[in-house]
Amino acid sequence: MTKSFSELANLIWAVADLLRGDYKQSDYGKVILPFTLLRRLECVLEPSKDAVLAEYEKRKTTGVVLDPILKRKSGLPFYNVSAFTLEKVLADSKNIRANLIAYVSEFSEDARDVFERFKFTERIAELDDKDLLFQVTQSFANVDLHPTAVPNDLMGLVFEELIRKFSELSNETAGEHFTPREVVRLIVHCLFSGDDEALSKPGVVRSMYDPTAGTGGILSVGEATAKGINSSAIIRLFGQELNDESYAICKADMLIKGQDPANIKRGNTLSADGHAGTKFDYGAANPPFGVDWKKVKDFVEDEHTRRGYAGRFGPGLPRVSDGSLLFLMHLIDKMRPAEEGGGRVGIVLNGSPLFTGDAGSGESEIRRWILEQDLLEAIIALPNDLFFNTGIATYIWVLSNHKSKERKNKVQLIDATRMYAKMKKSLGNKRVYITDEQIDEITQVYSAFEEGSTFANEFKDTSKKGTHEEEPARVVSKIFDTKFFGYRKVTVDRPLAEGKTGKFKKGEKPYDKDLRDTENIPLTEDIDAYLKREVLPHVPDAWVNTEVKDDKDGQPGKVGYEINFNRYFYVYKAPRAPHVIAEEIREMEKRFVELMKGVLV
Repeated sequence: MTKSFSELANLIWAVADLLRGDYKQSDYGKVILPFTLLRRLECVLEPSKDAVLAEYEKRKTTGVVLDPILKRKSGLPFYNVSAFTLEKVLADSKNIRANLIAYVSEFSEDARDVFERFKFTERIAELDDKDLLFQVTQSFANVDLHPTAVPNDLMGLVFEELIRKFSELSNETAGEHFTPREVVRLIVHCLFSGDDEALSKPGVVRSMYDPTAGTGGILSVGEATAKGINSSAIIRLFGQELNDESYAICKADMLIKGQDPANIKRGNTLSADGHAGTKFDYGAANPPFGVDWKKVKDFVEDEHTRRGYAGRFGPGLPRVSDGSLLFLMHLIDKMRPAEEGGGRVGIVLNGSPLFTGDAGSGESEIRRWILEQDLLEAIIALPNDLFFNTGIATYIWVLSNHKSKERKNKVQLIDATRMYAKMKKSLGNKRVYITDEQIDEITQVYSAFEEGSTFANEFKDTSKKGTHEEEPARVVSKIFDTKFFGYRKVTVDRPLAEGKTGKFKKGEKPYDKDLRDTENIPLTEDIDAYLKREVLPHVPDAWVNTEVKDDKDGQPGKVGYEINFNRYFYVYKAPRAPHVIAEEIREMEKRFVELMKGVLV
């Protein structure tokens, strides 16, 4: 019977009992993760191992390039030409250290790179010095990780659970390594639902890219979902990851899936784009929330200044304390051009990219560019307590550079904050999850592109007396013109107060600096009409300072854009009836009197 990913992860993590005392808890993962990968790769290669060894022995002295030949024999983009297995390594206990190192060294180049990232040779030496190598190797040799017993998607979840345990013990941020699978599925479903017709064509080829790939969860779910829509679809996966362990697991996962491991790059995406100049059909990411970009500040600022809109960061730069919008601009730059079929992007962000920054700031200018270029299709508000490392509000942004006709110059906002089920046991800050049915429902609301809500007309009994109260809608969809989110921040001046003087430029209308104010006027409104309606009734002598102009359109004021999600979805809740409140107060007074009797006795 196939175990659940958590049961299998717990079985593997039981090796920690052997390490206790000899290793710090924070170092358990450095042993457990590479051994798990080794056992998985061994199990995957087992069916073709004899054929690969036979081919290797036959050709190793011929001088031909063996790499492509042996990959064809293994049926995978990697192989191992050692006669060893973990079981055979254990059979020669006196030489286990040397034999295990020799075994790993005979993997093909990409697989060796995985173990080098884990410094596996050093781990083997440490375990041997602590007299633990035989026991640890034996523990993993007894775990069945064959693909028939543990499919790829289940193995991916096992790795993520192991990393979560590792991160908790080492006081790292688990959420920096992977994204909850239900969030990934929702992103992927939304991306594909906007492209389902093209994706359904026989033999269609599509590319998918994640610049913060982690262990490869988004890429794996993307491939599996596309194959579910069209089994003949070819999905080529690309990614980049900074963390060594996560990169190693992602690369190993690509090897096992038959993807090209060279498409997974290591390094900082913002300062060293591993796929420079390459465009993709789909992009998806869950970049770190609220992480500063000081380390790459010089590089990013140089690209912004030197390349402008020809580079990734032309629209503007956010404050250095939060680099989320840099990843968003990077993904937009990676979209396949519209004239070549276009690209689509899904990204998870916290609330700050929606509204942080005043008119003219870097954040506001980035939002302005995205909306004025008509790239934003939808934003979906997710439930709180969904992520492992934070309980804050999170949102999925869906973007496209080839919108359908009905979505042109429109943005759909979806409130899915009530779409969750409670977990039986919390995982870090993660207390809720989104069910498969809820994912389908949210996706359907996104695809329908209509205003309204699901279950809005259902009612529930809220009291024993049989009175009914309308239950809040579970998913609410609203559609706005892109210009709706824009405003013009104008400077409003007034004449000098009596007796005041000041120095002014030639031709400048004298104004009172102490009375200067600003007004945020919606872009959909006329400045003079707004001033007449909202300002002049209160200060009849005020005027708009036309010397302060927007850098782009030359009109008075500075243009800004913000998306105040909560304001658009605010639901008024009527206060309780006075007699209900009075009754509650009387009950509280009675309880207080009873408590005081006990104190005064």
